[in-house]
Amino acid sequence: MWPSLVRMSDNPFGRVITAMVTPMHDDGSIDFDGLQRLAVHLADHGHDGLLVNGTTGESATTTDDEDYDSVAAVVEAVGDRVKVMAGCGTNDTEHSMRAAREMVARGADSLLVVTPYYNKPTQHGIVEHFRMIAEAADRPVMAYDIPGRTGTALATDTIRQLARIPQVRAVKDAKCDLFEASRLMAETDLLWFSGDDVLNLAFLALGATGVVSVVGHMAGNDYRAMVDAVDAGDLGRAREIHARLIPAVDAIMHTSQGAIQVKAALKMQGIIDSDRLRMPLLQGPAEHQEKLRTGLAAAGLLG
Repeated sequence: MWPSLVRMSDNPFGRVITAMVTPMHDDGSIDFDGLQRLAVHLADHGHDGLLVNGTTGESATTTDDEDYDSVAAVVEAVGDRVKVMAGCGTNDTEHSMRAAREMVARGADSLLVVTPYYNKPTQHGIVEHFRMIAEAADRPVMAYDIPGRTGTALATDTIRQLARIPQVRAVKDAKCDLFEASRLMAETDLLWFSGDDVLNLAFLALGATGVVSVVGHMAGNDYRAMVDAVDAGDLGRAREIHARLIPAVDAIMHTSQGAIQVKAALKMQGIIDSDRLRMPLLQGPAEHQEKLRTGLAAAGLLG
């Protein structure tokens, strides 16, 4: 049995996790009541983990105080029903350390730390960045590998080094190198999470612990059923779920930007009141919304 499977019961993150959008009022301020309603909705629909202040939550354009208040609001809303993970990674190590401490003080169970972006540090610098944040907060950390955004991938040996940091317990993989992921799942005891909805089934079939999803806003129950099917060895059932969700995944992830499409979908469903975003993100044109409506309907997700 692979180490990641051995530690499945020792999982501080959950298995079906959605990177939450941050609902906003039409004036651009955060709708904290809407955020709490969304958190409860997700907890009611298949989730055992939630990520607050991730990329999908528009963390690039929210303030530190808004981020801390968002964590506190979600923790208050869901209590101990689900694990709450807070995104605290930036390209400034000291800033990230302060944020990590504040997120924990607001009740976060764990932290998501992304590879520093824009300044493109060396791999050694990346390891030390993660180490300092992890030690500052002393909570379980999920390392987020998304070179398409950060410009720097976590090298295989870097991930091996991260695995030696006691607080670093998991990887959110949006690099999508399935072979290297399988190698590291076999070699380390890191919990592995799909960070790309397009490859959720592939990662799970290789032994990943779970998913950190965007499409999960709409398909939480489906991803829970997919995880359960893979656990039971029923890959036929898991493939059926994957195939049915293809139109929705395509409409959300391949049409525009994830937060834009998810907010539109949630408003379409009446789950949030407004699909307002913060610049430079803008609501999509009518043709994007029509593709979204068609994709959700084809996947059986348009109630």
